[in-house]
Amino acid sequence: MTASPIVDPATEAGGRFPQALRASVETLPESIRHIAGYHFGWWDPAGAPEHADGGKALRPTLVQLAARAVGGDSTCGLPAAVAVELVHNFSLLHDDVMDRDTTRRHRPTTWHVFGIGPAILAGDALVTLAFAGLAGNGRANADAATRILSAAVLSLVEGQTADMEFERRADVGVEECVAMVDRKTGALFGCSGALGALAGDAGPSDIARLQGFGNALGRAFQHADDLLGIWGDPAVHGKPAHSDLRNRKKSLPVVWALRSQTPEARALAELYGRTDDLDEAELAHAAELVEAAGGRDWSRAQIELLHSSAMLALSGLDGDPTAIAGLASLADSATHRQS
Repeated sequence: MTASPIVDPATEAGGRFPQALRASVETLPESIRHIAGYHFGWWDPAGAPEHADGGKALRPTLVQLAARAVGGDSTCGLPAAVAVELVHNFSLLHDDVMDRDTTRRHRPTTWHVFGIGPAILAGDALVTLAFAGLAGNGRANADAATRILSAAVLSLVEGQTADMEFERRADVGVEECVAMVDRKTGALFGCSGALGALAGDAGPSDIARLQGFGNALGRAFQHADDLLGIWGDPAVHGKPAHSDLRNRKKSLPVVWALRSQTPEARALAELYGRTDDLDEAELAHAAELVEAAGGRDWSRAQIELLHSSAMLALSGLDGDPTAIAGLASLADSATHRQS
């Protein structure tokens, strides 16, 4: 797959999103604000200004494009865009603790710098801030938006719970792994589409279309992310090589490979069943086994199917053609990354 440029969220809503996100985080108490600011790449562990990678901001970009696609103006989706980015980063802070990942976005993870407790509390603060900002934005549909975000957060937590359970099981099926991804990743992407449409005062049918677009995009994005978790270049993606294999993650291509009933599946299951750490040669061999068992090709095929599904959802929209084209570009960028 070849990478295409990510739609730049700084160009959405007149470039107001990065400033709005930072303004929201600046309202946190000082001790938590410092930890959150480090996570977002705004300053170093000592508090000196820094301009590190703050992430792709796909979800807030989806919110803002969706709002414009249904006829909203350039600012109506901004509170929801900030809210979904805060929720996403709450999940990242907690995920890094649970996975014991020590690197994210080419820097030490927040828990690795400040400790487990402070990182968890920073995540808690971000999700609280997300709901406060969404509920207090003064819009007539704030209650509906808060319910949509709440449902997505609960779904995300349910998905993460399943993901952690899978690490202790040897019998994870493909269908339940896909269902986990729908909850853990698809729900927040779908929420982003729905919140954007709601912010643009869309009717129920367009809200459903953009939620469906987001759900399909989220699943495709997770397939792409899982491929990068095995074959991604650490210099490009900021995580150690074979990071998901090192953590025995039951990611989508891994589960497909384990259920393939091939000799490679049995060899991979043996490696995954060990309790000791795998060395670099064994991790490279595990990656070869996943590919030989068909996991890599299956995820790539799923990306294309889900991308087509997302495009079909967009085809039903009759709104701002520039914003709809932006959504299509976002889908291309988010799913067709180097792996």
